[in-house]
Amino acid sequence: MTKIQLECMSHTPLHGYFDPAPEVVAEVERVQRAARERVAAFDPELVIVFAPDHYNGFFYDVMPQFCIGVNATAIGDFNSPAGPLPVARKAALALADAALMSDIDIAVSYRMQVDHGCAQALDVLTGGIDRYPVVPVFINSVAPPMASCRRARLLGEAIGRFVAHMDRRVLLIGSGGISHEPPVPEIAGADAVVAERLIAGRNPSRESRDARQARTVAAAKAFTAGDSHLHALNPAWDRVFLDLLKSGEVAAADGFTNDAITREGGKSAHEIRTWVAAFGALAACGPYEASIDYYRAIPEWIAGFGAMHAHSLDDQHAARHVSIATTPATA
Repeated sequence: MTKIQLECMSHTPLHGYFDPAPEVVAEVERVQRAARERVAAFDPELVIVFAPDHYNGFFYDVMPQFCIGVNATAIGDFNSPAGPLPVARKAALALADAALMSDIDIAVSYRMQVDHGCAQALDVLTGGIDRYPVVPVFINSVAPPMASCRRARLLGEAIGRFVAHMDRRVLLIGSGGISHEPPVPEIAGADAVVAERLIAGRNPSRESRDARQARTVAAAKAFTAGDSHLHALNPAWDRVFLDLLKSGEVAAADGFTNDAITREGGKSAHEIRTWVAAFGALAACGPYEASIDYYRAIPEWIAGFGAMHAHSLDDQHAARHVSIATTPATA
């Protein structure tokens, strides 16, 4: 019998570079530790991680909307773990076939590079990037034009329908979101140097990567000081999104249009697609119970930082807990 567990969590490259008050860091780490303990108790046989990229592995030379890694390596940006991922090749190819048979156009990569958007989630939730067999699923969340939330949901559902018949313990991870707008460049209006980096910027020099990271830290400091043009965090919008997923009505996320996401949540809030896909996969396996474990707006990390977990009600062995965790007041 297939058993399915879901963990969705915001990620931040700024943890350890520019942190909020120690009590807030401790708060987040408690939530992360609890999630890691749930995962360890579940002991997944396969991890499927829906994650974005930030022009570290995917570029405009060819920018797929969705891509499944058949081989994958973490690049180790912002001190995230680096090295090869133990990709479950047969499962990866089977999931790609399942998506294509459901009329979802998806690419496959035998040389996928993943950044902190994927590696940090694996590290936080499983204790490393190599603890369990994994299938990384890239969802374009920063490079216009982007597929809709509806398409992300349909991708998740296609994967979920396949997962339901795998007879394994499967962990679904969504990594990203919620409202945030770090200084990710755009190709529209970019000068020749920036445009070239967005088109073909793989494997930058150490100096180039360090400079990029320094710009991000500087932007976070300016944002926290209120001296920034970056989009403000939007806790009200974030909570509407979290409540929608908790309700079980994942299809309602279809109403989050690309223009509305940018307007309400910021240009990188499009990473909510990773949560939508993960919950779409879970919903395809039947009704589920979900808990909102944490939410706080954390300007130092330029992030509406949230965490949820869920399990399918069709799993007879799942713990029956309908808890809506008490979350700290919005910062």
